[in-house]
Amino acid sequence: MTGRAPLPETERFARLRLARTDRVGPVTFKQLLDRFGSAERAVEALPDLIRRGGGHGHDLPPASEIEAEIAAGAALGARLIVLGDADYPGMLAAVDPPPPMLWALGDAGLMARPCIAVVGARIASAGGQRIARGLSQQLGEAGYVVISGLARGIDGAAHAGALPTGTVAVLGGGVDDVYPPDNAELYAQIADRGCILSESRIGAQAQAKDFPRRNRIISGLSLGVIVVEAELRSGSLITARLAGEQGRDVFAVPGSPLDPRARGPNELLRQGAILCEGLEDVERAFSTLRTLGEPAADNPFAGAPEDVDAVFLEQVAALLSPTPTPRDEVARALDAPVGNVAAALLELSLAGRASLLPGGLVSR
Repeated sequence: MTGRAPLPETERFARLRLARTDRVGPVTFKQLLDRFGSAERAVEALPDLIRRGGGHGHDLPPASEIEAEIAAGAALGARLIVLGDADYPGMLAAVDPPPPMLWALGDAGLMARPCIAVVGARIASAGGQRIARGLSQQLGEAGYVVISGLARGIDGAAHAGALPTGTVAVLGGGVDDVYPPDNAELYAQIADRGCILSESRIGAQAQAKDFPRRNRIISGLSLGVIVVEAELRSGSLITARLAGEQGRDVFAVPGSPLDPRARGPNELLRQGAILCEGLEDVERAFSTLRTLGEPAADNPFAGAPEDVDAVFLEQVAALLSPTPTPRDEVARALDAPVGNVAAALLELSLAGRASLLPGGLVSR
């Protein structure tokens, strides 16, 4: 996302504050920017939006809390990257919706290069780790940056193989959360020679809810995801599914049907993943010209009113159900402009009465 004027520091501060606000996930964050044009204006409008939507309280974190997070990042030597910054990764900006912000420890410039994710089982076989290490070394020598999650097994082997050429470790906790502890030495090497990346607060320890967000960043940064070993119910297959949803290529290294860790990659191959036995399979898939993506310039709030009528807001709320529904269908049911419906849904979301989902979907 180069060629743009840098964001003012006050706007960057407001974007971090908005990203840390209760009920403001990536979808709501992006829609608030679309509707108000800046996070500063969105922060000012938020209390009224919550009240009009039928919610109570003021969910914005105090400015002192954001100042403390920025100070903690500076003390660590980490760099804050917010959506809209010139160095926000182009591939990630094209994801629907993109993460509002990132903390980067190390060489954040690596994310501007072509990236490929290599992921797999935590309890990996010696052969699987050898494949991941060798494949990552080949990818690095061919000019790719290897992305993974710093977990035991395949992830650690992938990072180790790509250390000399460039690797990015995406964490579920903060960029200072060394987990698992036995990867502490590898963590230090990546922080020194590669990049540690996270969407979580400085000092946050990883929880189960953080790993889907981490996996989404791993796939979003990458042109493709290679799964080396994984059981059928694993985070690696979630990363592969996310990659497919994001329009990325999914590769799988085949394995013996006698090994349960081969069931994941073998199932991906049945579903149409690209067979990967080495670098040549990746290069064959990437033989067509590829460019870093940019987000679509689609603003659903075009023509939306400054204030949503209370009666109309309740009419929109009445059409919602637990089943995700396209926003356009709600607009058709009311014979109303999409911008008006988008504005109403945003206010209902901030009040905790609706959930905004990727792809223009909404549920109660």
